[in-house]
Amino acid sequence: MKQQTSYTVLYGDDSIVVLNKRSGLLVAADRYDPDAPRLDTAASDEFGKLYAVHRIDKDTSGIVIYARTAEAHRVLSLQFQNREVEKVYHALVNGRPAWQSLHVDLKLIPDGDARHRTVVNKREGKSAVTDFTLLGVCPPYSWIEARPETGRTHQIRAHLAANGLGIVCDPLYSGNQKPVRLSEIKRSWNGDPDDERPLLARLALHAYRLTVTHPETGERMTFTAPYQRDMDAVRKQLTKLYGTDPLTAGTAAD
Repeated sequence: MKQQTSYTVLYGDDSIVVLNKRSGLLVAADRYDPDAPRLDTAASDEFGKLYAVHRIDKDTSGIVIYARTAEAHRVLSLQFQNREVEKVYHALVNGRPAWQSLHVDLKLIPDGDARHRTVVNKREGKSAVTDFTLLGVCPPYSWIEARPETGRTHQIRAHLAANGLGIVCDPLYSGNQKPVRLSEIKRSWNGDPDDERPLLARLALHAYRLTVTHPETGERMTFTAPYQRDMDAVRKQLTKLYGTDPLTAGTAAD
């Protein structure tokens, strides 16, 4: 497994490449910001031309799969289009939901307000379905699993917001970009506040698992992306304090 500053290689062959990207990278070219750092560009030195078959938000970390040939691109794109791909995300949210599981079927329209957010629009929106599961509570946060059936822009964030929940460090949908600091979650912390660095200061949303059918062999394959270092640091600290680990809690739901 080759470690890069922008990504980690989870799997690769002549047809596909599966990467675990850091937060802050676009998956492919963006019309709003053509000069923004991109994962496909960063990985092209190692793999050559890559064909994007799906997208995850720039600020989301985790699994991205690319095709390496035009035929693989066609086959994989159809799988995403036909909802044959299983996607699992993990998120750390502010507060505690009143439910253990939640099925959300709310139509969404991108760029639906002055802040360019995706918003619920039952009349003009496109079908969007997400299933949520509560993985664990660690006040003042909760770990949530999201399984989107569709792939609308900002779908998970918009569906959570519509149900009164905001992902940690998401100023766009939660209105709260407050970072996670050890001093604020550990009562016995006695470090120097002036020298403290946040454990996590970016959107706490991670594309954790992806299941696809290999475009050439037809084999059903599941890939899992370990948390990035900042999100894993938060997980470890909250597990120590509250005994709730989203990685082990999630196995019961799979």
